[in-house]
Amino acid sequence: MTATWQPAGDRELRVGLAGLGSMGRNHLRILSARNDIRLVAVADPIEAALTGATSQTGAQGFAEPLAMIAEAELDAVVIAAPTTAHVPLALAAIERGIAVLVEKPLAATVDEAMRIVVAARAAGVPVQVGHVERFNPAVLELGRLIDDGWLSSIFSIASRRAGPFPARIRDVGVTVDLATHDADILSWIAGERPSRVYGETAQRIHATNEDLLFGLLHFPSGATGMLDVNWLTPAKRRQLVVVGEEGMFELDYLTQRLTFTRATDTTNPHLIGGYAPTFEGEMVVLPVASAEPLASEIDAFLGVVRNGRKPVVDAEDGLWAVAIATSLLESAANGVAVDLTTLTSRFAPAS
Repeated sequence: MTATWQPAGDRELRVGLAGLGSMGRNHLRILSARNDIRLVAVADPIEAALTGATSQTGAQGFAEPLAMIAEAELDAVVIAAPTTAHVPLALAAIERGIAVLVEKPLAATVDEAMRIVVAARAAGVPVQVGHVERFNPAVLELGRLIDDGWLSSIFSIASRRAGPFPARIRDVGVTVDLATHDADILSWIAGERPSRVYGETAQRIHATNEDLLFGLLHFPSGATGMLDVNWLTPAKRRQLVVVGEEGMFELDYLTQRLTFTRATDTTNPHLIGGYAPTFEGEMVVLPVASAEPLASEIDAFLGVVRNGRKPVVDAEDGLWAVAIATSLLESAANGVAVDLTTLTSRFAPAS
């Protein structure tokens, strides 16, 4: 029988962490530094990682994450285990009435992600998905300015997420692992889900999965999205460009730099070298208060555990990111665009 979930209020929260890999260690650093919660349990099958975490924090250690969820008294759990482990861990936590923060992607497939969504809806347990870019202060400022009317309409959104191959990623390819970030961000900026996608992929150095994706997203409003995602670029790049009627935003996720270039007068070009015409709009650097996105994401999640509000990035958002990513893979495999309009009714809550 599923336990009933209730907001925790102001009491000290008991938190567990499943997974001590690269992201798990970042969660460990932030959670262990907070004084309003108690990290009571950590889990990882690798003994050295587990011993290091327990000696650092005093938390109880579990070699098996499912055992931690079953045996530790938890208000919330952060799931930073490999993608293929997300479904059983999230379902076990929901069954026990434990609020969940699960790293992106929510799951490896749409059907698996839907299992989490359905279970969370039925139990009323909050599930937040770790699309950390939503908490990047430059992204938040971009969203605020768009809401304030800086762009009366959006023409295109282009995202570039590239860097060297991370040897630790073996269970999924670059589309599910990284492009889910951009599928979520582009949908959030557009204010709607894409109705059609087209993808091209390549496998160059990854042993089993694609390591390059070019994707096109068509939104019902007419806006177009473009994804350039790969594990082949020798330097890490995380960039976003939003073009609209009044001008263009450019954002660097890593430096948290945000600029806006106003639409220019194309009747009076400048000349480069006396012969090459160019058009330069007025560009301004917009102030952004720097902050660590992951710390802000965890803070938002703990706020949900306390007050019961809907997560900023909930399980349905995570489901759509997986659906868009897997549809891009389907498109690339078959060489045709994939229509997403039927997914809206499939994913809608039962009345």
